[in-house]
Amino acid sequence: MPAFLVAVVLISASPGPAMALIFRRAALQGFWPSVATVLGLEMGIYLWALAAGAGLAALVAASHSLYVAIQVVGACFLVYLGIRSWASVLRERRAPDRAAGDEADPPAPRASSRIAFVEGFVVQLANPKAAVFMFAFYPQFISSDQPLLPTTALLALIQVILETALYLGLAAGVSRAGVWFRRPTIRRRLEAVTGTVLIALAGRLLLTAR
Repeated sequence: MPAFLVAVVLISASPGPAMALIFRRAALQGFWPSVATVLGLEMGIYLWALAAGAGLAALVAASHSLYVAIQVVGACFLVYLGIRSWASVLRERRAPDRAAGDEADPPAPRASSRIAFVEGFVVQLANPKAAVFMFAFYPQFISSDQPLLPTTALLALIQVILETALYLGLAAGVSRAGVWFRRPTIRRRLEAVTGTVLIALAGRLLLTAR
C-alpha cells in the first residue's frame, strides 16, 4: 500500500490534460466550477480501472483498431478544447483595447456543472493510454490469491480519493490567485498557453505508439 500511494501521488502530479483543464477553470472561473471538472476526470479514471479489473482494458491494449479509434476521438476532443481557448484569445484581440489593462475582470461566466463534468469525463475516458496504463499498473499491487475485480475497485477508489484531494488542492491554490489571472493580458496568455498545451497533448496522444 505505501508503494501504491507513492505511485499514485507521482502519477497525479505529472503534467497532462487533467492539470491543464483544472488550472484553466480554477484560474478563470474560481474554485467551485473546478469541482465538477475534477469529479468528471476521476469518474473517467475509475471506469478505466474497473475496465482493467474486468479485462476490458486488455482488449483495448490488444486491439489495434479499437485503440486507434479511442486515440483519435481523444485527440480530436483535446484539439477542440485547445481551439476554443485560442478562439477566446482572438476574440479579445479584436475587441477595443481597454484603458486600464491591469484591472482584473470579474470571473468568467460559469459553465454548467454538467458541462464541466462531461468535459473532464470525456478527456479522461477518451484516452486509450489510461486503459493500457491501468492494465499494466494495478496487477503489480494485487497478489494472485486476491479477487481481481473487487481488489481493483478498492485500489481505484483509494486512487480517486487521493487524486481528488490533490486536484482540489491545486484548484483552491490557483483560484486564490484568480484576480491576477483574470487581468486581461494575463488571461489572454493563459488561454493561449492552455490552448497550445492541449493541442500539443493531442499531437502527442496521436503520435506516441502504444
